Amino acid sequence: MTISVLGAGAFGTALAISLAKETPVTLWARDSAQVADMQRQRCNTARLPDVPLPARLTPTSDFSQATEAEVLLLAVPMQKLRSVLQAHRADLKGKVLVACCKGIELETGFGPIVVISQVLPAAKPALLTGPSFAADIARGLPTALTLACSDAKLGHQLQQQLTTANLRLYRTTDTSGAELGGALKNIIAIACGAVIGAGLGESARAALMTRGYAEMQRMALACGAKPETLAGLSGFGDLTLTCSSPLSRNYQLGLSIGRGDGFDPNITVEGAATARATAAKAKTMGLDMPLTETVVGLLNGDLTIATAGAQLLARPLKEE
Repeated sequence: MTISVLGAGAFGTALAISLAKETPVTLWARDSAQVADMQRQRCNTARLPDVPLPARLTPTSDFSQATEAEVLLLAVPMQKLRSVLQAHRADLKGKVLVACCKGIELETGFGPIVVISQVLPAAKPALLTGPSFAADIARGLPTALTLACSDAKLGHQLQQQLTTANLRLYRTTDTSGAELGGALKNIIAIACGAVIGAGLGESARAALMTRGYAEMQRMALACGAKPETLAGLSGFGDLTLTCSSPLSRNYQLGLSIGRGDGFDPNITVEGAATARATAAKAKTMGLDMPLTETVVGLLNGDLTIATAGAQLLARPLKEE
């Protein structure tokens, strides 16, 4: 099967670089000027300036050319996924579409698999998620991810094709668990960043990660996910990475909140929209999600770090 990556941000470019070391890959970017620069410089100077593009990687701004491939990796932000699919229905119809975004759609509360299925019922959807930073993948550092696909046979084929020398994939048919693990951990990462930014200490971060994981499980299991999926790379693994590294955009946003600093609005932070969507969904489902509600309060400016901490510490005592 031939491969294209749709979206030339840092993560899409990193995946294309890793894959193109072993097979020809087309990398699509909307901006023709960016594509011309990548063709000339043989690197993505805007997103991964220090990593050269392999010879077998072909940048293009021609969507029809990119979608000639049999497998398409959708490396676009979660909140833009639906609009991209709707704008290119004809080119994407019936394709194998592997979503590489993590989040929950703000307007609907759905994850990427459901969005793909709604817009393109004839498509064959899958999800690539887990603990990974673009710079690590692009530099050839070892990374393990979850490939979720409800079609077990297709999942096995994709696992074989998308695994590279540095990128090891584990497969699951639990698409709901993989979606929610990758989305919900971003909310907890914002909370952990806020705690560290406010100088509340490593012990507080460990407590938030632990109780946040319990909150992730509460939502995921109520949505039919398997507990072992949340304990794997797409849940616990991604939570660990995102809550402990300043390379995480969600963690960076939390740090800025904790420090009282401004944050660049042009930087895509999936966890912000996901927190709001999750809080609304939890309310509808009757689920108790105190950390999610707290993050939404911080994002909206309804809570300060001091009042947020006081509220959480004042909650009723209970068994773990």
